[in-house]
Amino acid sequence: MQTPTTNVTVCSRCVMDTSDPEITFDANGVCNHCIEFDTITRQNWFPNEEGAERWASILEQIKAAGRGQEYDCILGLSGGVDSSYLAIKVHEWGLRPLVVHVDAGWNSELAVANIEALVKHCNYDLHTHVVDWEDMRDLHLAYLRAGISNQDVPQDHIFFASLYHFATKNRIRYILSGGNLATEGIFPKTWHGSAMDAINLKAIHRKYGERKLRNYKTISFFQYYIWYPFVKKMRTVRPLNYMPYDKAKALDELEKTVGYKPYARKHGESQFTKVFQNYYLPEKFGYDKRRPHLSSLIVSGQMTRDEAMIKLAEPLYGADEFEVDIAYFCKKLRITRNEFDELLNAPAHRHDDFPTWDRRYKLLKRIQNFLERVSGKKVNIYS
Repeated sequence: MQTPTTNVTVCSRCVMDTSDPEITFDANGVCNHCIEFDTITRQNWFPNEEGAERWASILEQIKAAGRGQEYDCILGLSGGVDSSYLAIKVHEWGLRPLVVHVDAGWNSELAVANIEALVKHCNYDLHTHVVDWEDMRDLHLAYLRAGISNQDVPQDHIFFASLYHFATKNRIRYILSGGNLATEGIFPKTWHGSAMDAINLKAIHRKYGERKLRNYKTISFFQYYIWYPFVKKMRTVRPLNYMPYDKAKALDELEKTVGYKPYARKHGESQFTKVFQNYYLPEKFGYDKRRPHLSSLIVSGQMTRDEAMIKLAEPLYGADEFEVDIAYFCKKLRITRNEFDELLNAPAHRHDDFPTWDRRYKLLKRIQNFLERVSGKKVNIYS
C-alpha cells in the first residue's frame, strides 16, 4: 500500500492535491487542473443561450436521422444521477430512445428501483444486458492481481461496448451519454488509462486471468476510432454540456418527478465501484476520487471550496457499513478476506506497465493533424 505522506499541497482554488503526481501550481497556488478548465475545457461547455441553440440544432439532427425508425437514439442508463436526469430530459425533448442498462452483477437494490421508476415514468423500452458473471469475475480478479488503479475498466468497457453493439444492431446513429463537464471537468490523467483500450484489457486478462472470456464483447481500436465514426457515422453526444447542469438541482427534480432515491455515496448504484472508490483506491494508491469530483463542482460554480473541504472531512466509510460491503464484495468474487488483503497490499502497477493502444492513438492523431492542415477543416475522429 502507498505510505501516506505529510507533505501534501492542496490547490488554493479547488481541492486537488499532490496525490496527483503531475499536478503543478502557479504563483498563486492555483493548480493546472483549474487553469486547464478555464482555458480549454470551458470552451466545450455551454451553460447558456448558445448552448440551447447548439442543442436545438443537434436535436433536430438526431430526430432527422431516426425518422422512419423505431428508435432515433440509444441511451445508456446506469441508475446514477447524470444518466437518470438525462433520461427525463430525453423524454421531455420528444426523442425515442432505446434505453439500455448493462447489469454487470453489482447493481444495488436502490439502483434497480430507480431505473424501474424512470422507465415507467417515461414509458421507455428497456433492454437489460446481463453480463456473463464468470467472465466479469475473472476480469475483476485479473485486474486486482494486476494491481492497477482503474479497477472499474471491466464494468466501464462492457457498458460502452454494449451500447455500440446495440446501436449497430438497431441502425441507430446517436448514442446519448450523461457524461458532462459540469461535474466531471477535472480528473487527473495519471490516475487511470482509457476504459475503451481493449488492448490493455486483453493484455491484463491474458496475464492474470484464469479462463477464456466466452461472452464478454470488446470494442477494438479500429472500431472505436474508424469503423463506428466514419463508416457507421455514429456519434456520442453529451447533452448535459449544452445546459446549465447543476447536480443538486437535477437530483431535486428527479426526486419530485419520478420518486428517485439518492445514494449515500457517489456511484452508490454499483456495489463494486463503492468499495473500489471508497476503500481500494485510497488505501492502495492514496487517491480520493471525491477530490476531482468536488473540484469539478467548484470550478463549474456549484460548490464553494469551503463546502468541499467540509465534505472531504467526512469519513469515506463507516466501520459497520464497510464490513458489510467488503464481506459481500469478497463473497461475490469468491475470495477470502485474507486474499483480498493480500491483493490490496501487493505491489501497485500502472496500467501502461501492460500493452496499450497509446502508440496507435498517437499515430492516428498525427494523421488527423496532417489532414486538418491539408484540408483546412477540423477532422473529428471520435465516435
